[in-house]
Amino acid sequence: MMRSQPVIRLSKNLGKTRGSMQLLLIEDDAALGMALERSLTRAGMRVHSCGDGALALALWVKLQPDAVLLDLNLPGLDGLQLLTQARKAGLTTPVVILTARGTVGDRVLGLNLGADDYLPKPFDLDELEARLRALHRRNQAERMVRDESVQFGPLRYDRDNGPVYLHQRILDLPPRELALLRALMTKPGHAMAKERLFEIVFPGETQVQYEAIEVVAYRLRKKLADTGLTLMTLRGVGYLLKADV
Repeated sequence: MMRSQPVIRLSKNLGKTRGSMQLLLIEDDAALGMALERSLTRAGMRVHSCGDGALALALWVKLQPDAVLLDLNLPGLDGLQLLTQARKAGLTTPVVILTARGTVGDRVLGLNLGADDYLPKPFDLDELEARLRALHRRNQAERMVRDESVQFGPLRYDRDNGPVYLHQRILDLPPRELALLRALMTKPGHAMAKERLFEIVFPGETQVQYEAIEVVAYRLRKKLADTGLTLMTLRGVGYLLKADV
């Protein structure tokens, strides 16, 4: 049987518009899909539609939408399987599941697989729009936090406020070791010259011997033991922070 609607429909406005949410709708019910497109487009969103689970993942990767509306009963690939593959592929887009499956078990399974919200059919369009906008605001706020931080292995350096976290706990270090770690965290995996690190760790301290940076590096190296990171000495070059393989 031929479909009455094309499998994929892209928004006419593919360019990024400031303040406009880009939405990927993955729904095989053509009538419901068109109704949602019209309603959400009128609300100021750019809606792209796909009615086939097997094609949706590639479209998701290509578009990098701000949010995904995902039906579970899809041809080609089940919605929960699609969600699992998307999360394994590193796609962190907020997902709202839309489905006629109303059991608690299905809701829990979807949320455990990485969905952010769940709305059983039939649903109120105003509520759907409100939930999408709430997810979008939360995701933007989390993105701003990530942009202000440097993550390397289990360490996260909050450049705005200063602390370095190890597995979500503040890493308690003496000031000079912390200064050295912060400097290395600005270029994780890349060497920094010993001269530059000395200036950062001992700013304006002309009476300190140049070799003192080696003592600080030695102490920091011991503190990083068993964290999955290694402070490496590159003779004639400087130091770098390396993730253990």
